[in-house]
Amino acid sequence: MSLFEPRHAPAGDVGAALMLIDSRLRTVHAGKSGTDPEQEQLIQQLLSSLGPEGIDDVRDGTCTLIYLYMKWLREAHEAHEKDVVEYVVPTLVTSLKMLPKSVPPEAVPTMAGLAIAAATGLSPTLWRKQYGDWTEAELTPLEATAFLLAEHINRMTGDQNFATCMITEALTQVESGAE
Repeated sequence: MSLFEPRHAPAGDVGAALMLIDSRLRTVHAGKSGTDPEQEQLIQQLLSSLGPEGIDDVRDGTCTLIYLYMKWLREAHEAHEKDVVEYVVPTLVTSLKMLPKSVPPEAVPTMAGLAIAAATGLSPTLWRKQYGDWTEAELTPLEATAFLLAEHINRMTGDQNFATCMITEALTQVESGAE
């Protein structure tokens, strides 16, 4: 039993985190090369309205997304007797390194570590917490990691909405079970 198991971690605001990732996915699939200024303004308004605790909740929610995406990827790879760390993490690292304006090189190992922690059944939130507080420079790479994992799942399934629908369905099941 590890103190880094997901059951010991805050889930955070998975809904808000999913909305941010889904928004980025839709922008890319619409063929837009940059962020829509209106959309970016709405995102910034949302994040500003949340306050510091709300931002922490969205960050934890993004870590939960990473965990859930890696769990799905692990199960999919194990079904074909493949190791998710061997097949997903190198692609993730390569993709992150191709985004030097958004992902500083020093953030890449941390994001790879988050993915590996999740792939081995550990909470990315708790795994990262052992190294201290999150830095401002890690927040965009965190979002990029969740985005890239969602896009990886979408490509694997041939469905541009699969990763979002998978999480939405899980959230719906949790909410209906809580009633």
